[in-house]
Amino acid sequence: MRRGFIKARQHEPQVKALLAKVTASQRIGLLAQKGVYEFHHHRHLLDQSDGVEKIAQLLKLSNSADEVQQRVLQILKNYYNAPLLTGKRVILLTRGDEGFPKPILIDQQRYYFRLYAAMDCVFTESDSTLHILDFKTGKSTFDKRQALVYLLAARYLYPKYQAVASFYNLELCKKSELISVTKNELDSIEFELANIAQKHQQDLQKYQQRYSDFSKVFPPNPGPHCRFCPFNSICEFSGVRPRLTSILPIIPSPRKQTESESSKEKH
Repeated sequence: MRRGFIKARQHEPQVKALLAKVTASQRIGLLAQKGVYEFHHHRHLLDQSDGVEKIAQLLKLSNSADEVQQRVLQILKNYYNAPLLTGKRVILLTRGDEGFPKPILIDQQRYYFRLYAAMDCVFTESDSTLHILDFKTGKSTFDKRQALVYLLAARYLYPKYQAVASFYNLELCKKSELISVTKNELDSIEFELANIAQKHQQDLQKYQQRYSDFSKVFPPNPGPHCRFCPFNSICEFSGVRPRLTSILPIIPSPRKQTESESSKEKH
């Protein structure tokens, strides 16, 4: 059902407002990534005793809540003590607030779908292997499926390279294993994503034909995980709030979605 709110009802005022909210965890992730970006572009600060404090000033960290300040400061100290990008040939390093990247249009047996892959960092190893690195914070898990999407995107964005992907938790200083796939495996991933994108498009068409069938097209899966869902305050099936006495009215989206999308949910 979360997918339904994001894909089918994103333009409704209540849904749009919830999507615009930034939680403490999201803010920590964003500031952590910005911190890495600033350290990389002000490398001399890695050699200064007050380097962490100066990066904190660039981030305007003092404007954040106490918990955010404390955790981000620790992340900056972690990176200051072990700058993992030092000596790397960095091709891409984002601040994290650039918004959606340019979509990759993929043709899978004459079915076209758009792939969005917002990569945090891309660099080359000494053997010219392309390394896609995704930053994490807090208790975020390393989801291999996310890495597979990055590797598929690299096939189109960096076709001359053999690519690997990995995750790094800036808060816990924890690395994942390197993730790599064969050409045949990439072909299978692309085929599977095309099927998913086509199913999403079919679901959108069903919803647009009958808005009252929202919970049938996008079935709910209530449980303890509902407390992490940004839509638990308006979802009648949420497992973390009293059941609503009336169902939230479904307002048709002013813009019909005509192409399937496959996107990275951040941190």
